[in-house]
Amino acid sequence: MAALVAAVLAGAVVAVGAAGGPPALSGSYGAYEPLAEPKPAPSTAFLDPEGRPIKLDAYRGRMVLLNLWATWCAPCVKELPSLDRLQAALGGERFQVLLVSVDRKGLEVAAPFLERHGVEHLRTAADPKSELARAFGASGLPTSVLIDADGRVVGRMLGDAEWDSPEAKALILHYLNKPEAT
Repeated sequence: MAALVAAVLAGAVVAVGAAGGPPALSGSYGAYEPLAEPKPAPSTAFLDPEGRPIKLDAYRGRMVLLNLWATWCAPCVKELPSLDRLQAALGGERFQVLLVSVDRKGLEVAAPFLERHGVEHLRTAADPKSELARAFGASGLPTSVLIDADGRVVGRMLGDAEWDSPEAKALILHYLNKPEAT
């Protein structure tokens, strides 16, 4: 019975997305907020998983779910497994989950933390001075930002979510399958 209900809900979410707007997704603090008009992602530098400076334009050509998180943030830790499963399910040439830790000690604490917590499909970047988080106007953690293949922010969500749920996958697929503007 539960499987039938889940299948019906997943179909309804996909149908809502097919009507034009992105499917609904709710998390612990609120709902996914699509932007009426996409805007360019900030060009603020942060550290890639090897500790080298990088900017978001390095990810052009693929959709990115940027997740600002910290090891000390309980809701962040709660959603890590679902982000890892989302990357395993949908990650590839067209889509990537990008974790960016705002821990002050950066990769020194964040990378081993992921390993200890069994995160297999994701590595973390770092923003130890929270410059990228400020550029995105993150008012809390976790903050997730969806960036299209052209480097434009299309929506955001404050708080943890089940990122591997049918609703979240429908949201990602809505943007991945959206026809290019002409």
